[in-house]
Amino acid sequence: MSVGWLTLVRLCLVNAAIGGLAALPLNLFNRLMTVELALPALLPGLLVALHYGVQLTRPVWGHRSDIRGGRTPFILGGIAVVALGVVGAAWGIQLADTSMVWAFAVWFVAYAAIGLGIGAAGTSFLALLASVTGPRKGASATLAWLFLIAGAIFASVGTGIALEPYSAERLVGVVSVVSLIACLMCVIATWRVERGLPAAPVVDDIPLMEGLRSTWADPVARKFTGFVFLSILAFFLSELIFEPFAGHIHGLSPEDSTKLSGGKDGAALLGMIAAGMLSHFAIGSLRFWAVTGCVLSAAGLMGFATGLPLVPSTVVLGLGNGLFVVGAVGSMMQLAAARAEAAGTRMGVFGAAQAIAAGLAGLLATSTLDLTRLIMTDAAAYAAVFTLEAALFLAAAFVAARVMREAHEMTDVTLVPGE
Repeated sequence: MSVGWLTLVRLCLVNAAIGGLAALPLNLFNRLMTVELALPALLPGLLVALHYGVQLTRPVWGHRSDIRGGRTPFILGGIAVVALGVVGAAWGIQLADTSMVWAFAVWFVAYAAIGLGIGAAGTSFLALLASVTGPRKGASATLAWLFLIAGAIFASVGTGIALEPYSAERLVGVVSVVSLIACLMCVIATWRVERGLPAAPVVDDIPLMEGLRSTWADPVARKFTGFVFLSILAFFLSELIFEPFAGHIHGLSPEDSTKLSGGKDGAALLGMIAAGMLSHFAIGSLRFWAVTGCVLSAAGLMGFATGLPLVPSTVVLGLGNGLFVVGAVGSMMQLAAARAEAAGTRMGVFGAAQAIAAGLAGLLATSTLDLTRLIMTDAAAYAAVFTLEAALFLAAAFVAARVMREAHEMTDVTLVPGE
């Protein structure tokens, strides 16, 4: 590695900040719009789809950080834009009590800013991570994801505790403090990391579609494309309906549902640590952890659908998600970082592909929930969405068993995320 482990851990605070800020619109704000404001679930679904759609600019940000020779300005500028967007979204929830029109306008701008900032900061962070690590990228990728989940946990649980008792005014104040902490974390994380490193290599500017075609031409990436899209679609399908489900069906308050969401992320964190450590000692292959994670995730979702106790089902879902991340998404990060001569651009292209699946998942989940609630009870409507997601996870497990066996036979890529 070009930097020591302590510097690497400090750098990954960037991903913790991104994860913490991104968790609020995906979980808490979505629940407040759907339950407290009694708005259709499709509304936060559209807003989250907007924030993922804006992330199609990831290749642009990655390329610009390539040709500028520095990632830090894009990381700090991007996280500042994310923070402003998150505070703006919270302010929109406060405005909704007096003017829904103004709230919609603020939400549109805020969620666009969140997506733009995450695209710039996240892509540049991954490119910098690839630049400062040696050939053993697996451990770095796993560490980055651990910090992403940890950031979401601390932000969700901390915000939930600070929101008691809940009020829209208190929400704006708490979110502002969380955003400021995230920005300070990124300053600490990137301080002098790039000093002494060689400048990022210059690459030719290419349009988004040309970059996507270039990625599709890579035989390794092409074999993973179908699996990644399907698994990411399943992974994000419950994100926007989990906290509303806890409120509508189980009667949890905003504070309690936010803490439950943090608990799910905590179980995911444990799953990632376990899979990373075990695979480091050659216990379980990449394919094994991906398939196991998908199956466990499906089991947790079926627990929700069939009315099993909420907390155990949440733990099973979170644990499965964590195993899946190490087994599948971590390896995709390795593939994205495989070409150092255009690390930022390649990171951006893969990030854009994942954003499409994640955005589609939000629209599919919320629109399905709204439609089924017109003809079913709330419990049956949520069960239908969770069953659909479980089926997608099982399909992803089947595809992983086939595709990852083929990838394992290739000699041009190492697929051991805990290495």
